[in-house]
Amino acid sequence: DVQMPELSGYDATRAIRYAETIAGSGTHVPIIAMTANAMMGDREKCLEAGMDDYLAKPINREEFLEKIKYWTGNR
Repeated sequence: DVQMPELSGYDATRAIRYAETIAGSGTHVPIIAMTANAMMGDREKCLEAGMDDYLAKPINREEFLEKIKYWTGNR
């Protein structure tokens, strides 16, 4: 969620991406934003922060499962 107390989803994503870069192992943790922010530009803001995908709440179960399968390689 992008609006968490103390550490936003944006900042958490940036920290994870930074740690991946420092580790240099080529590991990439899939990050999918799940947020009530569904205004124009919100998706782009998530992607710019390093998230891989975006889902607006309320979450559609089928769309959620589709994205999980896609980003975990279970296509």
